[in-house]
Amino acid sequence: MDDKSIMENILLTTKGVIDLYMHGAVESPTGNVRQTFSTALNDALTMQSGIYSQMSSHGWYSTEQASQQQIQQVKQKYSCPNC
Repeated sequence: MDDKSIMENILLTTKGVIDLYMHGAVESPTGNVRQTFSTALNDALTMQSGIYSQMSSHGWYSTEQASQQQIQQVKQKYSCPNC
């Protein structure tokens, strides 16, 4: 397995962990549990950012800038005309 594949797997795993921590924080029955999940979520988000940065620096994870037209289309699609 090459470095790119390893990093992709780590990123996918981290994203899954983030999803679990986020749901744990949202569904927490007490403040202490919510705080624990929130702290873990923030740590995982920091880790994900570092992984993304490393992948991006190697050209393994590129993003595309949205055009103004694309942004406007999404805004119109999700706008609330009666709000």
